[in-house]
Amino acid sequence: MVVAFNVTGGEQGRWAVLQVSGELDLVTSPVLRQRVHDLVAEGRHSLVLDLSEVWFCDSSGVGVLIAARRLLRSCQGRLRLILPAQGAADGSHVNRVLGALGVRRLFDVHADLPSATSDEARPLSA
Repeated sequence: MVVAFNVTGGEQGRWAVLQVSGELDLVTSPVLRQRVHDLVAEGRHSLVLDLSEVWFCDSSGVGVLIAARRLLRSCQGRLRLILPAQGAADGSHVNRVLGALGVRRLFDVHADLPSATSDEARPLSA
C-alpha cells in the first residue's frame, strides 16, 4: 500500500501556512523540514502547520516539529499547530503522540485555521 504524503503551502494574512497530510515519518519528515527551512530563509517567521490530516506520526515527525519550533524561536518567529480533536479520520494522531511524549505543552496548538491565524488567538490547553 502506497500512502500519499503531501505538503501544500499558502498564506493567511501575515502567516505562512503549510497543510500536511498523510504519514509524517522517517521517510517523509525531511520534506516538511525542508519546507519549513525554505520559508524561514524567505523571511517568513510566522508559520502555521496544519496537521489535521496527518494520520500517523513517529519520532522523526516529532523531531521535525521540535526542530521547527527551535528554528522559528531562534529568529523571534512564531509557530502554531492545528491539531483538532477530530481529524484524520478518528481524532488527531499527532495530538495524541505529542501528549504521550509530554511535549505538546511546547507548542501553541489550535483547533482550526481561523483560530491559529487570529491576533487574539488563544491556544488550546495542553
